[in-house]
Amino acid sequence: MTDYTSISVSAPLVAAFANLDLQDGAPNSEATSPAPMAVDAPEEHVIEPNQTESEQVAIISPDSMETDTPLLASDYEAMKAHVLPPLAEEPRILEDQVHTWEVQNWRSMNKKEHGPIFHAGGNPWRILLFPSGNNVADHCSIYLEHGFEANQIPEDWSCCVQFSLVLWNRNNPSLFCHHSAHHRFTKVESDWGFTRFLELRKMFNVPWDNGDRPLVENDCVNISAYVRVVEDETGVLWHNLINYDSKKETGYVGLKNQGATCYLNSLLQSLYFTNAFRKAIYSIPTEHDADIRKNSAYTLQRLFYQLQHSNTAVATNELTKSFGWETQEIFVQHDVQELMRKLMERMEEKMKGTPHEKSLPDLFSGKTKTYISCINVPYESSRIEEFWDIQLNVSGNKDLLESFQDWIQVERLDGDNQYFAGDEYKLQDANKGMIFMSFPDVLHLHLKRFLYDVQRDGMLKINDRHEFPEEFDASPYLDKDADRSEPWIYQLHGVLVHSGDSYTGHYYAFLKPEKDGWWYKFDDDKVTRATKREVFEENFGGPYKLPNGQLRPYGPRKTPLMRPNNAYMLVYFRKSRLDKILCPVTKDDAPAHLQRKFEEEYAAQEARRREREEQHLYLGVKAITEETFRKHGGTDLTNFEATQDQDPAAPKYYRVLRTSTVQELVERIAADIGQDPKRVRLWILVNRQNKTIRPDQPIMDLSPTVEETYRKAAAHRDQALRVWVEVAEEVNPDGSPVWPAYAPSPNGTAIKNDLILLFLKWFDADAQCLRGIGHIYMSKEKKVEELVPVIMKKMGWGEKLPSDEKIQMWEEIKPSMIEGLKARNTLKQAELQDGDIICFQRVHEKKSKLGLGGDKQNSEEASKPFDRYEDAREYYSYLLHKRVVRFFPHPQKCDEKTYPRFELALDGRISYDRLSEKVGEKLGVEPTHIRFYTVNAASGNPRTAVKRNNNPNQNQTLQSILIPPQYGGLSMTQRNDALFFEVLEMSLAELDFRKSIRVTLLSDGIAKEEQYDVLVHKAGNVGDLIECLIKKAKLPSEEEAGPMRVYETSHHRWTRELPRDYAVISINDYSTLVAERIPQEELEAKDNGLFIPVFSFQGEPNRAHGIPFRFLVKEGEKFADTKKRLEKRTGFKGKSFEKIKFAVVHRQHSLKPQYLNDDDILWDLLTTEADCLGMDYPDRSRSLRNGGGDLFLRG
Repeated sequence: MTDYTSISVSAPLVAAFANLDLQDGAPNSEATSPAPMAVDAPEEHVIEPNQTESEQVAIISPDSMETDTPLLASDYEAMKAHVLPPLAEEPRILEDQVHTWEVQNWRSMNKKEHGPIFHAGGNPWRILLFPSGNNVADHCSIYLEHGFEANQIPEDWSCCVQFSLVLWNRNNPSLFCHHSAHHRFTKVESDWGFTRFLELRKMFNVPWDNGDRPLVENDCVNISAYVRVVEDETGVLWHNLINYDSKKETGYVGLKNQGATCYLNSLLQSLYFTNAFRKAIYSIPTEHDADIRKNSAYTLQRLFYQLQHSNTAVATNELTKSFGWETQEIFVQHDVQELMRKLMERMEEKMKGTPHEKSLPDLFSGKTKTYISCINVPYESSRIEEFWDIQLNVSGNKDLLESFQDWIQVERLDGDNQYFAGDEYKLQDANKGMIFMSFPDVLHLHLKRFLYDVQRDGMLKINDRHEFPEEFDASPYLDKDADRSEPWIYQLHGVLVHSGDSYTGHYYAFLKPEKDGWWYKFDDDKVTRATKREVFEENFGGPYKLPNGQLRPYGPRKTPLMRPNNAYMLVYFRKSRLDKILCPVTKDDAPAHLQRKFEEEYAAQEARRREREEQHLYLGVKAITEETFRKHGGTDLTNFEATQDQDPAAPKYYRVLRTSTVQELVERIAADIGQDPKRVRLWILVNRQNKTIRPDQPIMDLSPTVEETYRKAAAHRDQALRVWVEVAEEVNPDGSPVWPAYAPSPNGTAIKNDLILLFLKWFDADAQCLRGIGHIYMSKEKKVEELVPVIMKKMGWGEKLPSDEKIQMWEEIKPSMIEGLKARNTLKQAELQDGDIICFQRVHEKKSKLGLGGDKQNSEEASKPFDRYEDAREYYSYLLHKRVVRFFPHPQKCDEKTYPRFELALDGRISYDRLSEKVGEKLGVEPTHIRFYTVNAASGNPRTAVKRNNNPNQNQTLQSILIPPQYGGLSMTQRNDALFFEVLEMSLAELDFRKSIRVTLLSDGIAKEEQYDVLVHKAGNVGDLIECLIKKAKLPSEEEAGPMRVYETSHHRWTRELPRDYAVISINDYSTLVAERIPQEELEAKDNGLFIPVFSFQGEPNRAHGIPFRFLVKEGEKFADTKKRLEKRTGFKGKSFEKIKFAVVHRQHSLKPQYLNDDDILWDLLTTEADCLGMDYPDRSRSLRNGGGDLFLRG
């Protein structure tokens, strides 16, 4: 007998938040055991100090605090505040309800008991109790579950509930035990709670918690359920996202992650919802592209179209393939900002020469002014530059506005650092800084969360709190002369988030697709609605906070635990241009050819889907016909793994209904080969013990279904029914066929005589090929020699062969067993049966000493080439070891235009030298001048060079090169069907005395670089290296064009110049060598000038790229004149050179680069010999350097 009391309590809104671990749940089943309970950490009680500094603040800890009035379980209001702490998500509270179940006769209860139903939030609830535990013997188990009847639960019902279950003594309410949790209740997850709520031994007969009574007294106890129903504002609060449909819930779809492409997915979604950008991409002409799948503009159009119309998450494979990315790039996480810049550059290139050429600059490009303005005289030096995104410092700035202020801060040039304002004004006090002239409609702000750490010599992520507003006015950061005719107010529409550290992490995005709509979280393939708190507060960064406002401690020092997730890039739209940026994009905006292509693909996809759905209704039939057999040049009757589109000798394939009859199958095959169905019959093909596939017997009864016939076929190993199609050569006057064997009788049975079915193959020694001829019937009692007239007739060779020629015959038992037939033996003595294959060959008597029917052969001649086969048995051996090998020119060491790729069918037993001869013959080069490389199976790139084995006791063959013996054919890291080749300038024997050195040749400054692999004698020096390079690159000699030099670089920095007498054997194999003509000005300066290393970088000096070099600095020369010499020295011309910013980079990493103006004197700004001149410009390299992971886009 149980009683209960239900009490309804109204609830205020809760403003604080906490982080609660989700408790373990139990399904509504006796047989299921939920996971063990996770115990809540003890709660902290905090006394907030007053705001006045003069007051003394007393910090009271829970351990030292004494309370006069203990907390009572019967005081529901006090207990509610205690057991239902504020939630981290801060959802709005819809209703609070407290329900108490008075439990009696605990030890007499059933294994599973339900409490009375009560209501909260408009839904029925009840307590689920396992008095002796739910599959745990030592604990009681208590859960909260919904109270719907099984057939009354709404299909899509869900309810988000924070709850606590309290077990307490009704006689002394100060004795209680409680556990709290929160959960999203659904039709599937109908209950949630605590499997190990409390140990049974602590509940009875022993005082509870230093009290005077047990918790369960006289087998009676109360269980109170505190239920707080909260609003599910986004529809995904505490959702596990299993079987979640993004399109159905939000109207949008996500992007699939290929491995580490979350950064790409975040950027693509951001650009997609910049509608004006999407329209601009659709405007790029892609219909007539010659190689449309390698065109990144086309694949981006396809991706956007799919995001617009697909119902499921979209893959990015096509796009990344058009970038030229392989597996290694897919699993490397790159920088979002760098990717955006390169993508914008690529799309801008695609738009050149079209009416939409200015679309992207108009949308994303703004202007800045770098200036030095004199304070006391009217003199200013300035430069206007274009920008596509802005990098803002996070460290030291509390919010976005402070970061903007930091960006435009003015540096005062005075004292010893006065600015030289020309001959008229001389040295003057001046202000130096940068200011914005205009902002773009779409403003991308890159927050500098990753900085170089000098102590660690690596990148460090800044997780400091940095707030950003929903709207801000950008006009305070504009130049006084900027256009202010329209407000410069910006509204936030995108937050790209990075969660992790400087080496690992995950990207996702919060985007606002509509002007006044919801925010959505785009996390790869999942799209969910998001609250403003998720967008802003949770991505400001900084330390975690507990619900009481305190910082969450971490580690033994109790330092604040920092959030790993914070905003990394912000996307703001100009508020006055929102209608233009978020313009409607309809299906008609997409290119017509794109729509047609997707309609075709969708129709094909639907056809394949229907085919899959109906697959169980159909059965495949593979049929060998006379035509396919005649085209077959291998062993057995055909290759069942091949298809007709690959090989005309492959069996014909028919897809037929399983319920159709064999008669219907015969009619279909007859129609296909152009024969009368009456003259066609099918033989079942079976697997013999020797692993060959041959005809067994014809199908006499045509009434069974194809399915029944397939099942009766003995020991089939194929998913298809395999048959041989026989066409009757003779017919009776009534048109009925005449079958030599297995002729049907009037009673329907087959008449078997002594005739056997044989297949004939001819080995043409002159053409070096094998092909099928057809089939014949012969009596078992006939002799082998009696096959000769039949063969002569089949081949059209007349009635008699010349006197010096014979026909030799072999039986093809299996590919590795070919036995000669004795002329005098009968077919029965030769053990021939239905379906056997006879191979014959026409030979001269002098070449076959044994004559007709010889069992052994002596046809090998020492003088013949290894790949010339004189008889069929040799040729069969070749077929057994045949390998079709693809040969590719080495990508770095061989010109594909001169030596294109090709493939050869080769005997796997040929030696290395014979392999070289065959390839040399194909290429038209000396075989001794060819070097081979194995192919990496994963990347398709060259592996190691194949070394020629000179040991006569070790047999080095093509087979052992492709499949090294140690692999055994398993888990190979190299391809077994391909090799790279290189055409050498010398023989391999001579190459052993040479060292290969890779040199980067600068032919026009650093603007044009070419790589050469130069072979230098191991006893040579750098002078010899230069001579070999001149010869290989076909350069003018040093006497004609001037002396050259070679210098070493490391990490894109200049290291040292190598003397001409420096031994090449001492050059490190991993050194990066650069060769160039020595500039005339350096020759004239000799050793009297000041030389400075110059290197290129992008944004930060630690992001070096390109080729460094050494440069002559002249005393007293203004930098405007220095730049003219640098333009000539680097080879950069026009706008490419104008975009370069020059800076003095000091050795100390803590010092910022000192950017130069035209009036600066470089000589005066150099303080130590270690100072360098840096050239700041984007890295436009599109290749992987030194095995690194530089980002590139090819398509």
